Amino acid sequence: MNRKIIIGSRGSELALWQANHVLRKVQKLGLTAEIKIIKTQGDQIQHLSFDKLEGKGFFTKEIEEALLNKEIDLAVHSHKDLPTTSPEGLKIAAVSEREDPAELILVRKESVDKTLKYLFKKNAIVGTSSARRKSQLLAFRSDIKIEDLRGNVPTRIQKLRDKGYDAIMLAAAGVERLKIDLSEFKVLRLDPKEFIPAPAQGVLGLQIREDDYELFQYINILYSEKVEDIIGVERKVLNLFDGGCQLPLGVYCIKEDNKFKVWASKSDNWDTMPKRIYKESFTDEGFAQKIVEALNSISPKKVLITRDLEENSFFRKTLEGNGFEVNGISFIETKEVKFTTCPQTDWVFFASSNAVDFFFQQNPELKPKVKFGVIGKSTEATLKKHNKNAAFVGSINDTKVVGKKFAKAVGMETVLFPQAKGGLRTIQQQFEEQNNLTDLVVYETGKKENASIPDAEILVFTSPSNVDSFFTKAKISDKQRVVAIGKSTEKKLNEYKMENIILPASFDEVGLAEAVFGI
Repeated sequence: MNRKIIIGSRGSELALWQANHVLRKVQKLGLTAEIKIIKTQGDQIQHLSFDKLEGKGFFTKEIEEALLNKEIDLAVHSHKDLPTTSPEGLKIAAVSEREDPAELILVRKESVDKTLKYLFKKNAIVGTSSARRKSQLLAFRSDIKIEDLRGNVPTRIQKLRDKGYDAIMLAAAGVERLKIDLSEFKVLRLDPKEFIPAPAQGVLGLQIREDDYELFQYINILYSEKVEDIIGVERKVLNLFDGGCQLPLGVYCIKEDNKFKVWASKSDNWDTMPKRIYKESFTDEGFAQKIVEALNSISPKKVLITRDLEENSFFRKTLEGNGFEVNGISFIETKEVKFTTCPQTDWVFFASSNAVDFFFQQNPELKPKVKFGVIGKSTEATLKKHNKNAAFVGSINDTKVVGKKFAKAVGMETVLFPQAKGGLRTIQQQFEEQNNLTDLVVYETGKKENASIPDAEILVFTSPSNVDSFFTKAKISDKQRVVAIGKSTEKKLNEYKMENIILPASFDEVGLAEAVFGI
């Protein structure tokens, strides 16, 4: 190709990093190219949050117009900023590999509280202008005050540095691309399966004119089919909701074992509780439509979960915020079992929040550099309340798989297992060598005799012992739907001839809420 390629980009540091990244790739293809900076509406209007802006394409429209007018030949976009349909005469010639799609929370160190969700103090001021981030943040931390935060990435970080906020939210991809030193802040990466990112977050979209066939032959070489498959599902959901970056919608898709797995969160407004679902499919054909239909068809139901729920419970807040009636009642009672000595080990592993609480309330003496392992985010959160951090977190609902992974992480080191009397020992059974393991009974459970059972359409069981206790009091009708927190609880329900049991994607309150919303 004899002509010079003009690459259009916004002028922010991140946009220019992205444009230069593509420039280098284009030059490796043997093309001559240069960058032209174009100012967009989103760059010019800095005093409004995205949910207050009208229309779509706040960061792309002017660049697309320059492309149509042949002022540039190639536009480099953050794919999440692009409307889901290209203007007539333009097309996406390639999508990049995906950078980390997760969100980051940056917290000023004087505002850190390690015992609270997302590590910032109670009533913190948190900066973001994204309606999606606002709605999900408030679902997890309703005590906070959210204030709008605009500007490019370094500008937003400087506003945190200047103490305008206690914490701010940023996309991990942007921070990583700019290699910004964040050592002065506490930095927390959020699991995109829990805090759901924008469709196509972390991906670049390379846009050209439809009739530029010569350039297409070059740019299409940069195309990532693997990424296109998964963000195609994400952006189709966005398209079906007719949304842009002002919509409180998060969609995250991965592909494992030839199966598409999607987490989605949608709110009516930034200050209303989001609905969440998790879906799987072996094909992307029609999958986005099923996700949208599932979100749109959610209707309030009566739910009984077999645990006592705290006032700020995510499960309770998100369901009740969408009209569900939620009763949290444990059908078992727990009682401390005293231990006289605490074995000195390299690891301590907890399979439940009760094990954490009953262990630490006896003030055990541990090795100075002891490491902790847990199952599930709820257990991890309880560990943090005791000012301890988990070096290993098992986050899937098959305890045998968790056990094998933990055994591999431990190697030949010693492990202490604080547990309930008569515990199932599923994790321990995955170790080939048992001599380095020690069980320590720290509590026992018994049936709660005076627990009443309210009417419910959905029953959520959170432990095998709660299943046993429930069935001494009641039966389950064919009309009631049943959710089990994990494989062990599912197995116990199977003993009572229960079928069609629903398992969540993660055995924590987020996963359980997604399972209930999906019924």
